[in-house]
Amino acid sequence: MGFFGKFFSSEESKKEQENNDSIMEGPLEEEGEKKEELSANKKRYIETYGDADDAAPGWEAIDAALKKIYPNTAERHYGTILKFMLGGKDPLDGISIYDNNEQEFHRHIVSYGMSELYYDPDSADKEFSGWGCEFTMRVVPFSGDKDAENKDGSIAHNEPRWAINLMQNIARYVYNTGNYFEAYHFMPANSPIRMDTDTKLVGIIMVPDPQLCGMDTVHGRVDFLQMVGITQSELDWLIKEPTVARGKILADRMREDNPLLLTDLKRVKEYVP
Repeated sequence: MGFFGKFFSSEESKKEQENNDSIMEGPLEEEGEKKEELSANKKRYIETYGDADDAAPGWEAIDAALKKIYPNTAERHYGTILKFMLGGKDPLDGISIYDNNEQEFHRHIVSYGMSELYYDPDSADKEFSGWGCEFTMRVVPFSGDKDAENKDGSIAHNEPRWAINLMQNIARYVYNTGNYFEAYHFMPANSPIRMDTDTKLVGIIMVPDPQLCGMDTVHGRVDFLQMVGITQSELDWLIKEPTVARGKILADRMREDNPLLLTDLKRVKEYVP
């Protein structure tokens, strides 16, 4: 899939403001001057995790958030063979898929890797963890998708592996360009969101995940941004005025009969005002 560019609100984003505020001139540290002492957050972090390079407090925070929603549901986890930090091509170290029966049966897909997952004392003082988010998506099963196997040996019919590739592609775009996402940003694609598929969905809009609330972690804030498939007409309407407010108008219209904002490749109804 080849995504081209990202359209987003013209309003100044909170993370851009944070970056701007940090660019301040000040007196240069004189040679031999004592380095600043560790902050209270960093001290607490090191006391908690020591020098445990194998610690993954960010990963554990995502697991804990998902456990509240799926206390008795075993996920199907798809990890990368070679981690991105070690030279792998996929920025997301893993993606989990849960079966969800709310509204109608669908697959709830959650990423691991847009936020800071592993031991990193320097992140203890940051407002946002990594890119400040993780991606999610809710997909209605599609008959063209192959089956997968659950941990207990049972069959998970029509596993949306294409959505895993979609998430990795969008994550790669963020890591390569430095352009990040916030709620109600949107992005067009050069093809259907599932390649070689007869579907009207040719772009995505990011919305807050309706079940996974944002959380404050030891590495900073993490919001769960749900990717929702949109049509060309919806995309064209957003492009005319690419603002957060307009994105929210579209998402609210979709929520009227699709509260969880499920992505259904067979959708034909459009929500342009």
